[in-house]
Amino acid sequence: MTIRQLTIDGRLISDSTDCYVIAEIGHNHQGNVETCKKLFQAAKECGANAVKLQKRDNVTLFTRAMYNKPYNSENAYGATYGAHREALEFGWEQHVELKEYAKQLGITFFSTAFDFKSADFLAKLDIPAYKIASGDLKNVPLLKHVARLGKPMVVSTGGGDMEDVQRAYDAIMPINTQLTILQCTAGYPAKFDELDLNVVTTFRAAFPDIVIGLSSHDNGIAMAVAAFVLGARVVEKHFTLNRAWKGTDHAFSLEPTGLRKMVRDLQRTREALGNPGKKQHPSEREPLIKMGKKVVAARDLFAGQTLQREDLCLKSPGDGLPPYTLDSLLGTTVQKTILEDEPISLEALSQVQEGVLAGLSPKPSAGRAPQPNA
Repeated sequence: MTIRQLTIDGRLISDSTDCYVIAEIGHNHQGNVETCKKLFQAAKECGANAVKLQKRDNVTLFTRAMYNKPYNSENAYGATYGAHREALEFGWEQHVELKEYAKQLGITFFSTAFDFKSADFLAKLDIPAYKIASGDLKNVPLLKHVARLGKPMVVSTGGGDMEDVQRAYDAIMPINTQLTILQCTAGYPAKFDELDLNVVTTFRAAFPDIVIGLSSHDNGIAMAVAAFVLGARVVEKHFTLNRAWKGTDHAFSLEPTGLRKMVRDLQRTREALGNPGKKQHPSEREPLIKMGKKVVAARDLFAGQTLQREDLCLKSPGDGLPPYTLDSLLGTTVQKTILEDEPISLEALSQVQEGVLAGLSPKPSAGRAPQPNA
């Protein structure tokens, strides 16, 4: 059987591990390196495994018309769209500084490559993984170019269909098997009825040899947990220090409190899922003695008497013969006096049907039965 697993910057990701959490900073740093460092630090403190930025070579990425188009948004950092994007873009020295800072913090730092020049820029920086945005799901030339760089790839699938996802998978895997595909809805924010979390299950069936994840643009943390239960082992969420800050992504990003709770809940979910085998835990024993029932005498019983149904009843605590043995006791002979309310014991009976002992749970450890107000 194929084992799906991926390693990013020394961290193993598989069905049996905790979820790998990516704090997507994007351009929530507002073009300020110090703000970006604060985001890195906060993400680390919240328990995220990685922080992610975005890299664009704006002049070659956009048509001249789009680059020079007036940008009148309240979130604009420039008079034209090109100027806006340039204001949010970090250069080489800033990337080097941020990479070193992330290393000091002990958090993985990588980025989205939006074009060939940006991919080569990030390759020179030697980042440990590459993100491919939903807008490039159909960009097979870029997918193959990044695949050849030989690092793990995290591919979002917002706006695509299964044909698009299969095409991307087929383009990447012959070159680079270090791939994870994320279910994503490219709405900002995404509506809950458009998240399609069941696609995680579809992806796991279609691509049994790779890790599947979720890039979620919804407002909240619960959907990450739901995706984990469905089998997602990578979760990417936008991250900010203040949702009221200027910028298009802040409003649907998690603040530190939200990210911290999401990481906590994902870890708790893995623990809570446990193993598929049903068993009794040590912590359940005393409560079940208190709440459970045992077979007791419904009235005084005497030697030589043959047990009838009216001779027996079920009462708590459950520190004796369990209720499922009751029918097997009927028709047996009492060997010694059993007073009303006293537990029935096999030693006090004769001619016990074979199998009464079979399947009995181990008797509770010796000790005082729980008190009614315990």
